[in-house]
Amino acid sequence: MIFDEEPTENKPTHIVRDRDSKFDSKFCSILENDGIEFKVIAPRAPDMNPFAEAWVQRTKHEVLNNFIVLGEKHLRFLLKEWLTYYHELRPHQGLGNVPIAGIPEEAECPVDFQSEDIVCHHRLGGLLKHYERKAA
Repeated sequence: MIFDEEPTENKPTHIVRDRDSKFDSKFCSILENDGIEFKVIAPRAPDMNPFAEAWVQRTKHEVLNNFIVLGEKHLRFLLKEWLTYYHELRPHQGLGNVPIAGIPEEAECPVDFQSEDIVCHHRLGGLLKHYERKAA
């Protein structure tokens, strides 16, 4: 239903949620019909959901607050670009400033390099930037 147009590997199977009243039985039944299982956190336990809360806040702050979303298709494009950047390019402090996807084996830190050896890649009109060495 909701996730029919999603590629199979991107379809969610579980949703971790709190006990907020906006998650009524009608909302849950729609997603459960798509094969999604809900994991409800314990009552009065905000620390059980910190990673999701931090990710939502970071997504809002770094991406969504900079755009006027013009519809579901536009929102999906913004989130797809953000997720690609987040998983493949953005360094994460908890992983030693390495992207979630890791650093390719062939990547080495050069001893001598010039500023013209650096290339900047833009996403979302320059909002998200990634710098790397030019290919040899």
